[in-house]
Amino acid sequence: MDLKLIRNLVRIMERGEVDELEIEDDKAGLRVHLRRGPSGSYAAPSVMMMPGASASPGDSGGAPAPAFSSDGGGAATEAPVRAAGVEEITSPMIGTFYSASSPDADDFTGVGERINDDSVICIIEAMKVMNEIKAECSGEIVEVLVENGEPVEFGQPLFLVKTR
Repeated sequence: MDLKLIRNLVRIMERGEVDELEIEDDKAGLRVHLRRGPSGSYAAPSVMMMPGASASPGDSGGAPAPAFSSDGGGAATEAPVRAAGVEEITSPMIGTFYSASSPDADDFTGVGERINDDSVICIIEAMKVMNEIKAECSGEIVEVLVENGEPVEFGQPLFLVKTR
């Protein structure tokens, strides 16, 4: 299952006012369970590898996933409101955030740098697979919200980008 498919499922849930959705892919050995809270916010999805399945990198294409924040107790709350023209780039998966391709390499991006839709902005390691994350928007990085090597959750804001 790729990230583009998961994002499309989230859009379908929003449009159809579906609160919960579970998809199983026996061929890939994956199961995804999405649940939307009462205010339209999202709980972290559970993605499960079935026995005998091998992990493969996800597709990071498509539109950004809806933003949410969690209070740590499992209840989702609404994301904070951002200034006009500032967008969040959120994590498309659970994993470990890396700002560069290796410890001795330069960061993919930083505050004040211009990015476009296809710019690789970070790597998220999930189940020993390094997933390059693309910006999917154009603009200037105004804030990096995560430290190198820090664990991240699905939907967690990673960067703030001034798009206008």
